[in-house]
Amino acid sequence: MRRFLRDNGLSIGFGVIFLLALIGQAFAGNADFNNQQLANGGAPIGFLEYVTSADFAVDVTENWQSEYLQFLLFVLATVWLVQRGSPESKSLDDIGLESDQKQKLGKFTTNQSPAWARAGGWRTSVFSNSLGLTMGLLFLLSWLAQSIAGWNAFNGEQLADLEDPVSWGSYLLAADFWNRSLQNWQSEFLAVGSMAILSVYLRQRGSPESKPVGAPHATTDESG
Repeated sequence: MRRFLRDNGLSIGFGVIFLLALIGQAFAGNADFNNQQLANGGAPIGFLEYVTSADFAVDVTENWQSEYLQFLLFVLATVWLVQRGSPESKSLDDIGLESDQKQKLGKFTTNQSPAWARAGGWRTSVFSNSLGLTMGLLFLLSWLAQSIAGWNAFNGEQLADLEDPVSWGSYLLAADFWNRSLQNWQSEFLAVGSMAILSVYLRQRGSPESKPVGAPHATTDESG
């Protein structure tokens, strides 16, 4: 068990703090929602009712979809775009899909290579793009969930204001939906861009997201 925890510490650690943050958001969101209800002359609701509501769902999913979009774009962009001096970038000479030898495909596979990497044909093609495909699917699913939850929450506000509800299609064109999406997207793009350029000049000893402390600023595709 101790070895399992050590070998999977990064995923387990982030899984734990994710759950703690989600629980904290649920309690804080419930309190904030009830404060707004009281301020508007409405009745407060219980914790379980809140965490199963559209208001909670849209707050959660609008963050999830922006994170998956960030990683989708980063995975795809780093195939073709490089940043001189950044450990987040591959070598300046490796722009593109790279050779079979570099990617350990075809005759360069080994007995320890994943089965679909050795299979050839469509299976290797799918496996070669499986990370981007999965991130894209997770983004679309979470964005769909956000749109449905946001639509329900928006119509709840419409009814509370004695206004007519709107269709899902109309909500997809509404400012509320795009405001929720774009305010998260721009923060993700800023964070990724900042990491790419700051890691050229700044260091974090022992982190694979940083170059070795003594590496020259121009060193690219090297982790410490």
